[in-house]
Amino acid sequence: MTRAGYLIVALSAALIGGCATSREAAEASGRVDYDPIEPFNRTMYGVNDTIDRYTLRPLAKGYRNVVPSPVRRSIGNFSDNLLTPRSALNGFLQGRPDKGLSDISRFVMNTVFGIGGLFDVASYAGLEEYDETFSQTLAVWGVPEGPYVYLPIFGPNSLLDALTLPIDSYSEPLAYYDDDTARQWFYIVRAINLRARLLAAEGILDDSADPYITVREAYLQNRAFQIHDGDPPVEEDEFLNEFLEESDFEEE
Repeated sequence: MTRAGYLIVALSAALIGGCATSREAAEASGRVDYDPIEPFNRTMYGVNDTIDRYTLRPLAKGYRNVVPSPVRRSIGNFSDNLLTPRSALNGFLQGRPDKGLSDISRFVMNTVFGIGGLFDVASYAGLEEYDETFSQTLAVWGVPEGPYVYLPIFGPNSLLDALTLPIDSYSEPLAYYDDDTARQWFYIVRAINLRARLLAAEGILDDSADPYITVREAYLQNRAFQIHDGDPPVEEDEFLNEFLEESDFEEE
């Protein structure tokens, strides 16, 4: 499943499951309040929503209408391939050489046989795709994630995730590409391509009584799923695991 597909599933699970990991559930389980700056986060959510409505969303719709699906998929594959070395590094740092070796194998195979990563031949070869970040590595080793933070432009994060964003950006090969203009244009295309892949999730948010909570719960469930390798120890996340097993979202 693509990263965009997983987010659609997570949003669906958060909505259909009635936001099982809500504030009340967290307090009942003894967890620290994970959204203590909710007024600030809601303001940032509104700012981002306005920016998205008048910039990214129209661009993503036009992009989807003009660029053929195979080309969009190749752009997504190329972007994902550039993130694979970062994921491999964090796999090793987490003490999971199986993850690191799988990602290295994926990167080599897709770069060589997939024409620089435009085609995901590694998945056809049965190599599992991971998406490990430095904040996930720290969380695996017991570093507290801190409260939920909604950042301008970057969207939903934990405090730990937000603080480690610069490290993640510098662990991507593209950060060391000499042509600043080309690099910035690629970041823009990456953002538009990802936004186009997420257009399918808009209906889920439209059906939500409180889109902010739906996005927050989707992020938290997604985060727990990533850190615990698909097996979060929280009982409330069992719904998401079952939902994932029964769902198969594909990009258009």
